[in-house]
Amino acid sequence: MLDYVATYPANGIVYRSSAMQLAAHADAGFHNETRGRSRNGAHIYLSEEDARPRWNGAILALAAIMKPVYSSVAEAELASLYDCARAMVPLRQALIEMGWSQGRSPIQTDNSTADGVVNLTIVPKKLKSMDLRLYWLRCREAQGQFRFFWAPGAENWGDYYTKHHPPIHHESKRPQYAGILPQ
Repeated sequence: MLDYVATYPANGIVYRSSAMQLAAHADAGFHNETRGRSRNGAHIYLSEEDARPRWNGAILALAAIMKPVYSSVAEAELASLYDCARAMVPLRQALIEMGWSQGRSPIQTDNSTADGVVNLTIVPKKLKSMDLRLYWLRCREAQGQFRFFWAPGAENWGDYYTKHHPPIHHESKRPQYAGILPQ
């Protein structure tokens, strides 16, 4: 933290004007913490109502170690989507009450299995451990609150909060996450 402040003394978060549509990128780092736990991360921001919303500064960033031990990457990714969507519900409501109507808030994942399960293109056989989160996500999508979509991991801004990256990666991502918009 001190190195960052010394390197960028006058920095801040840059927000660009947008249509005030809530969007997010969610990701999970599977079994990369002690005792077999996974890490959850999300980048929640305001953008346009596009198929793939453009970058904007985060209004909320999630980074936490998930307490349950998950048995698969897809299960951890579904838990990450659930935590992200659950955090977005009060933000959506606040935006609606301020007069900014919200369509389906897009949430990006980089796990094709989690995307397939939540969008009903994959029918899993055993869902006992995923039931609560999965059906909550499907219910909210059916209500028109969220739209889940897949994109490659390199394009997922939630990835930064979930993986143990080398210092060079953090240095290369500083401008993006700390206020300088990508070109």
